[in-house]
Amino acid sequence: MSHLHHMEPGNFTQSSEFLLLELSEEAELQPLLFGLFLSMYLITVLGNLLIILAISSDPHLHTPMYFFLSNLFMVDICFTSTTIPNMLLNIQTQSKAITYAGCLTQMHFFLLFGVLYDFILTVMAYDRYVAICHPLHYTVIMNPRLCRLLVLVSWIISFLNSLLESLMVLDLSFCSNLEIPHFFCELKQVHQLACSDTFPNDMVMYFSAGLLGGGPLAGILYSYSRIVSSIRAILSAQGKYKAFSTCASHLSVVSLFYGTVLGVYLGSSGAHSSRSSATASVMYAVVIHMLNPFIYSLRNKDIKRALEKFRGR
Repeated sequence: MSHLHHMEPGNFTQSSEFLLLELSEEAELQPLLFGLFLSMYLITVLGNLLIILAISSDPHLHTPMYFFLSNLFMVDICFTSTTIPNMLLNIQTQSKAITYAGCLTQMHFFLLFGVLYDFILTVMAYDRYVAICHPLHYTVIMNPRLCRLLVLVSWIISFLNSLLESLMVLDLSFCSNLEIPHFFCELKQVHQLACSDTFPNDMVMYFSAGLLGGGPLAGILYSYSRIVSSIRAILSAQGKYKAFSTCASHLSVVSLFYGTVLGVYLGSSGAHSSRSSATASVMYAVVIHMLNPFIYSLRNKDIKRALEKFRGR
């Protein structure tokens, strides 16, 4: 990357780097942040990978629910890997710089895995809806071909969206202030640094957020409204508990993810809140993905049994 697009003398800089301001500029906190984020990253990768291996090694767990769960755990690893390694490198080298190409690449993959995570959660809600509301037809409806197709379509839509939004950034010109008050290259923050007109970019960003964020959320809410109706119709308390317990972990993850994302983006309208929103975004960008293996394994006897078998090999 030799220059930023549409350069004109006096208006734009020839610099090819952005500066990530990280979560704190205090020097004494850097070793603590490095240790904290390295620990969270290792727990995320190893925890999710361990459960993926345990599920794949147990033939009893080769079902649609665990197929989608394995995909969710894989996205957990990929999602955190787009931001944390670069942050750790910057802390270690005491550098805030990220190249223009590096920023664009990070933005692309963050959008890709963010939307994909959302889609996988929606597909899992549909799987629980079919299992509870149409149990006799579950194996026919949720056949392996449909499961693979749902995941493939999720990947394609996520990739095309992130590609479009990333390529549109190439048409932007940037001013001399290239400081991003975040620990990764976030699309909205990059738009705010542009000197050229960002109206088309903002419209695509908000439209895709509404369609690819609001659409899946509506699907999840509809699935759970039908699930609640079906559970209420079950006569025995044991039957109600058993039906609800299959959804409890998924519902916890959905609540955490959407709760933190909506909290960050609806509460970060002002420029003064950029640093605080960056701190809050650690929840949906890192913490949730670290907690997922624990949320799903602590309450799930099948995964516990699979992990014990896997460790006993």
